[in-house]
Amino acid sequence: MSNRPKHNLAKLIAIDIITVGRVPLVMLLLIFATAMGVVFATHHTREAINHKDMALQERERLDNEWRNLLLEENALSEHSRVQALAKKELDMKRPDSDKEVVVSLK
Repeated sequence: MSNRPKHNLAKLIAIDIITVGRVPLVMLLLIFATAMGVVFATHHTREAINHKDMALQERERLDNEWRNLLLEENALSEHSRVQALAKKELDMKRPDSDKEVVVSLK
């Protein structure tokens, strides 16, 4: 067996805090509160960065979709396509030149 005294470190710290006064206890509480504040702020910062990254990804996805829709709109509104659909689906045709009427505004 060793001749080391058996002391409980937590018990010694508690006795020191009680006997020395309130200043160490207040300092301990302030340090703990500050540490918790740092943890809380770090957590919220990480959440905000995560939300920002998700929003940027969503914006990029929507930008790609917008570009695709513009391309589709341009393809669907080409004059030759509209003219072919008018002939095929609506049985429309260009009027003969003798049936054209020109209206002029005075």
